[in-house]
Amino acid sequence: MENFWKTLQKPIFALAPMEDVTDTSFREIVARLSNTSQLHILYTEFTSVDGMNHPVGKVRVGERLLVSESEKQILKQKNIKLIAQIWGNKPELFFKIAKEITAEFEFDGLDINMGCPVKNVVKNGCCSALINQPELAKEIILATKEATHLPVSVKTRTGIKSHETESWIGHLLETKPAAIILHGRTQKQQSDGLADWTEIAKGARIRDRHSPDTAFLGNGDVMSVAQGEELCRNYQLDGVMIGRGIFHNPWFFKPEHSSPTKAEKLEQLLLHTRIFEQNWGGKKNLNILKRFYKIYTNDFTGAAKLRADLMEAKIVDDVYRIVQDESLL
Repeated sequence: MENFWKTLQKPIFALAPMEDVTDTSFREIVARLSNTSQLHILYTEFTSVDGMNHPVGKVRVGERLLVSESEKQILKQKNIKLIAQIWGNKPELFFKIAKEITAEFEFDGLDINMGCPVKNVVKNGCCSALINQPELAKEIILATKEATHLPVSVKTRTGIKSHETESWIGHLLETKPAAIILHGRTQKQQSDGLADWTEIAKGARIRDRHSPDTAFLGNGDVMSVAQGEELCRNYQLDGVMIGRGIFHNPWFFKPEHSSPTKAEKLEQLLLHTRIFEQNWGGKKNLNILKRFYKIYTNDFTGAAKLRADLMEAKIVDDVYRIVQDESLL
């Protein structure tokens, strides 16, 4: 398969993989609300290779890789790529699960999570903990590349307690991944403080010297398309990844639509609810949706009360009733 990273329009814009956020329902909403020219890549939630290898757990863990038919249609129509992100610390499982995912699904690429700083993940030697185990990290990347014809990328951070960008990125580039997405914070920082884009640029310059065919994206505190474009120019990057910025505006990738009306916000809230219901039925708790309701219920008269009412909803029918009552006011 062609390495799509080489043919994407630049600057590349990607939406970050986020736990309990970037499921097929939300990805479809974001894709629907995006310009074709300003959203290029979406990711699944991060998926455990250990979980996928478990005979019982695979069913539940595999839900993270669900792609609905309606999402597939939107992505095809807009030529948006979809990458499955996987994590763990056993090269043999990366090989096995990468092979299975490639055979059973229709993703455009695989990404290895070497950046998540969550304590119960790190204490098991996974994700950002691999920054302290560069030889194992390289073995994992090479095993994954061997198992699939899909382009393999890596999402990571600049270090553990302090920036180790030069040595760490240098190690990763030895495996010549299709892309590296570098979050400009250390593991210790979690989401605190500001992302250090000078460190991201440092990683990109190492890429220039050692693996120029590897795409290099920065991640951290990007709040608009214009800001992302400016960062790419200033730091000579191939693109940026958006994380929490999407929570401020689901129309993020359609910047000319910067002031959606109340009616438009409520329309998307209801659509998101319907898509979620169609995809998951009773499998997922309604509370997952409530973080998204906070996105849609702001900057209009009565938003605070509506938001409070939605937080009390027990079932999706409550949501439809509450929004309908608001629309009649």
